[in-house]
Amino acid sequence: MAELVFFSGTMDCGKSTLALQTDHNHAARGRAGVVFTSLDRAGEFTLSSRLGLKVPAVEVAPTTDFWQHVVDVLESGGRCDYLICDEAQFYSAEQVDQLARIVDDLGVDVFCFGILTDFRTRMFPGSARLVELADRVQVLQVEALCWCGAKATHNARTVNGEMVVEGEQVVVGDTFSADVVAYEVLCRRHHAKRLTAARAQASHMSPTPLPFSEQEIRAAAR
Repeated sequence: MAELVFFSGTMDCGKSTLALQTDHNHAARGRAGVVFTSLDRAGEFTLSSRLGLKVPAVEVAPTTDFWQHVVDVLESGGRCDYLICDEAQFYSAEQVDQLARIVDDLGVDVFCFGILTDFRTRMFPGSARLVELADRVQVLQVEALCWCGAKATHNARTVNGEMVVEGEQVVVGDTFSADVVAYEVLCRRHHAKRLTAARAQASHMSPTPLPFSEQEIRAAAR
C-alpha cells in the first residue's frame, strides 16, 4: 500500500539530506519518481543539502497542482512510483490534500520533508495539514543543537543580528548567511528569552547558565 509520510524536524537536522538519500534509494531499485521543492537555499528548481549534494527538482509555486502533474506524467506514458516533496511546510493545505489523493487514488508513495513551526512557534499550514493526514509522521533522529548544547526545538529568525518574533511567516534566509535575514535553531528556553548564540557570546554567558543570578548567589552567601 502506498503511504503519505511526513519527516519533520528543526532546521539543521538533515531533512534535505534524507530527502536526497530517499530519492537515491528508490531510484536505485528501478523506481521512477518526481522530486519537488520550494524556496531551496540553492535557488529555484533545485533540491540541495548543506552537505553540498543537490539534484534538479520541480519548483512548487502556490499554483502548482500535484494531482494534475502526476496525471500528466501517467497519461503521457510515463511512470511515477513515488514523490519526494521537500520544504513541504511551504505548501498550502490544498496542495497537501492533493498529495493525499495521489497516494489513495493513484497508489503513489509520497515522502514529505519539512519543519513544523515558524520563527513565531506557529505551525505552517502545510505542516499542520500533513500532521492531520499523513499515514506516518516521523521526527528525524539527527538532533540539531542549540548554542547551549541542549536539543534545539525552535527555529529563530534574526534581522541584522537581532532575534525577532513578528513579521511575515515566509522570508528566505539561511542559517549560515551573513545577510540581513538569517535563521538559528534554539532550545525552548533560549527561544523564549530571545537569547541567540551571538547575544550569548557578547554577554560572555556560559553554555549552561545557572537558573539564578550572580547577585542572588552573593546575597545567599551573606
